Amino acid sequence: MEIREKGSEFLKEELHKAQKELKLKDAECERLCRVRGQLERELEELTASLFEEAHKMVREANMKQAASEKQLKETRGKVDTTLFAEFQAWRESPTLDKTSPFLERVYREDVGPCLDFTVQELSALVRAAVEDNTLTIEPVASQTLPAVKVAAVECGRTNTCALSGLACACRHRIRLGDSESHYYISPSSRARITAVCNFFTYIRYIQQGLVRQDAEPMFWEITRLRKEMSLAKLGFFPQEA
Repeated sequence: MEIREKGSEFLKEELHKAQKELKLKDAECERLCRVRGQLERELEELTASLFEEAHKMVREANMKQAASEKQLKETRGKVDTTLFAEFQAWRESPTLDKTSPFLERVYREDVGPCLDFTVQELSALVRAAVEDNTLTIEPVASQTLPAVKVAAVECGRTNTCALSGLACACRHRIRLGDSESHYYISPSSRARITAVCNFFTYIRYIQQGLVRQDAEPMFWEITRLRKEMSLAKLGFFPQEA
């Protein structure tokens, strides 16, 4: 009996201990659940806050972009209107006189900078020849190439560009008027001269009545040719140039 009673007491103690540990674990689980719930709520609030902030930033960015685009469109519209008006005034009585607002602008913004080379004296002669339509550009004949290595021949004639003063592969040369003198030019210089010549060719066609279009298509073609001059001046030109 004594052994049975002792065994019963031991089991009761173990049961009480297990119940106590269970209560502690339950309390810990409850605390962890509360912490998890709080973290989930805070995470939801943070997510909502970040989403709202991101949405606000996107909305503000879109508004700024729309405002900028509107301002740019208005500015471009005003500029285009002015340029178009100048072109229309010139088209009514087309002339190559640089005093007209239309040509004066093109000379100042495009032709002048495009033909502004390092060698100023020759640049002035080239500009005059382009205006007079007496400039000739011709490829360098293969037989005039010096006897050098094949790799050098493939790159073209190695010479110094007469306009830029830089040593480079000059595949073309220019002749001014009836002069027998030739000047070797680099691909970049050739591209710049060609872009200006293309512009003058087109406005001469207009002057001669050979372009039978409305004013607007003419204006956009001139705008394209002005763009070509700007790109050539910056060094952007077809590789075959």
